[in-house]
Amino acid sequence: MKWICTAAFLLISRVAMADGCQLNVSATDLMRFEQQTLQVDAQCTEVEVTLHHTGKLPASAMGHDWVLTKTADVASVANAGMNAGLVNNYQKPGDSRIVAATKVIGGGESTTVRFSTAQLDAGVSYSYFCSAPGHFSIMKGRFVLNAASSPAVAKNVAK
Repeated sequence: MKWICTAAFLLISRVAMADGCQLNVSATDLMRFEQQTLQVDAQCTEVEVTLHHTGKLPASAMGHDWVLTKTADVASVANAGMNAGLVNNYQKPGDSRIVAATKVIGGGESTTVRFSTAQLDAGVSYSYFCSAPGHFSIMKGRFVLNAASSPAVAKNVAK
């Protein structure tokens, strides 16, 4: 009986951890992310971020993506990606400063990216942004890896 209880506890803990490592962020036709901060438990070894474009315009007119970099690299990564074009999701191919990124999507679409938290350096500030030309200056937010005891773990924080 003790073994069954232990197995059930481990299974429930694993499911809870998986849910705590999955985040959602929404983007609109008004060039904004609904969530200004994404926080995840530091115990997560892998994070899954799903971007939902809640607008109606196509990717060619008002496409959005979700790109994660060190905060200090946001402007330079966005500027480097402008010449890459929509075919490359406005991301310079092979740019090692990009921790994780989705493809560009249009209204009504969703896309997901998974990445290892091993890529994140302790004590470094990370931000996410939309790399479409002209979007990054207003479409950005903070990505925070929290200690497990933090009350804000695995929550999307709206503006």
